[in-house]
Formats: sequence, C-alpha cells, structure tokens
Amino acid sequence: MAKAFASQGDLSEKKTSFTEVGPGLYAFTAEGDPNTGVIIGDESVMVVEAQATPRLARKVIECIRSVTDKPISHLVLTHYHAVRVLGASAYGAGEVIMSEAARGMVEERGAEDWASEFGRFPRLFQGHEEIPGLTWPTTTFSEAMTVYLGKRKVEIMHLGRAHTAGDAVVWVPDAEVMFTGDIVEYHSACYCGDGHFSDWADTLDNIASFDPVAIAPGRGDALVGRDMVAKALAAYNAGPGRVDKGGPLPQETQGYVAKVLMKWKGDKK
Repeated sequence: MAKAFASQGDLSEKKTSFTEVGPGLYAFTAEGDPNTGVIIGDESVMVVEAQATPRLARKVIECIRSVTDKPISHLVLTHYHAVRVLGASAYGAGEVIMSEAARGMVEERGAEDWASEFGRFPRLFQGHEEIPGLTWPTTTFSEAMTVYLGKRKVEIMHLGRAHTAGDAVVWVPDAEVMFTGDIVEYHSACYCGDGHFSDWADTLDNIASFDPVAIAPGRGDALVGRDMVAKALAAYNAGPGRVDKGGPLPQETQGYVAKVLMKWKGDKK
C-alpha cells in the first residue's frame, strides 16, 4: 500500500500575513502555503497568483480591501499549477495573464495537475465546489509585456525555465520589487515535478541581476531587504528546494552571497 503524502493529513489552519514589501505592494503569505502578491496602481490593482479556490481568494480580497477600494483589473498567474490558478474567478479581473508556455501547460496537463493537487492538498481545496473549471488566460506573452496601472509601470517577464517551463516574474521598477512565483521559495519545500534543474540557477542569476530590494516569493515569508534577498537566492542557487533553516549558510552558497552583496555595494558607490 502506497504511503500517503504528509500534506494529505495536514488539515490545520495556517496563520496568514499581509506584508508590505514596497509602496503599495503586498505579499499575502500563509506559513508555507501558496502566496499571493498585490500591486496597487493609481487606478486599479493587479493580483499575482489566484490561490487554489475562490474561498481562499476571498481571504486575499479581504486583505486588499483593508488597504484600497480600487478595482482589481489584472490577475497574473506565474505558472499553471492548480493551487495557484483555480481561485481566479473570485477576483473578477478583466485581464488574466500567463506566459504562452504556461497556457500550453494548462492545455496539456491542467486537468491532470488539478486532480493530483486536489488529492495531495485537501486543506487548500476546501470550498472546491465553487471552482468553475480550468483557468484560462485572456492575454499571453512570449518573453515580456508591460502593463500600466495608471502611471504605475509593471513588467511581466519570462526570465528562463525553473519551477516550470512557463514561469513568469513580475517586476515593479519604481519600487525595485519582484514577485517571483515558485522560482523562489523561502523556508518551504519546493515541488520540482515540472522543474528544469539545468536552467534554474541561470534563471536565479537573471532575477539577481535586477538587484531587487525585496522579493515576494512563491511560498514562505516575504524577503525584505537586499541582504535577505541575497541569502534566499543563494540558498536556492545551491539547489532548488534547499532551505537554510538558520545558522550559517552552507559553504557552497557563501561565495554567491558575497558576490551579490559586493556587486550591490559597488553599484551604490
């Protein structure tokens, strides 16, 4: 008899946090459960990641309404996994954005992934009866696209394969903050069933090249401050899914941290 996934027995409620990671930028986190990002522009709001069900999405919306009454106009889905996308209908966003590669993965294996994640994460799928079906984008892009939320510029990019073939990141240049999806996770075990290990480190380097002052990762606490960002990227650079549980960084990551911090300090002189 096959041993059940540990997540199948984890039904305890997770504590949620709504952390400001920059001006008008927030990370909705839940102790290692999937995160959602929020970008507030002059005229409207962009949400990054939908959650697994409309019920969970409404928890995010409640947090959004605690800081703004602007309409939610855009929803960006960084990849196709069911726990990220199936709550999309709750937001009522006019534009739902994915990379072309991610859309292809919805078509190829979206239903299969839904069935798999439904079985592995029962806590995340409470209220699943409300899910209207697979989530399809209204807009796709190949390498990059730009959205303006009024005057606020948001760049959505595919910087390389990592967690999946179709990963997208969202960059807010005026605040130097990035929303990375599951390319980066913090103190969380990363699912790598669709991972591209030979490309992941290069994609992390591409993220580091933006020199973000903060990152809202796919899971785990928001990474605020360049030191915290550098350490988190270094831990992942040592191997996707590896988590530093405190204390000194592993030896093989220390050079990478030093390189990133030295570059940042040199650029700021």
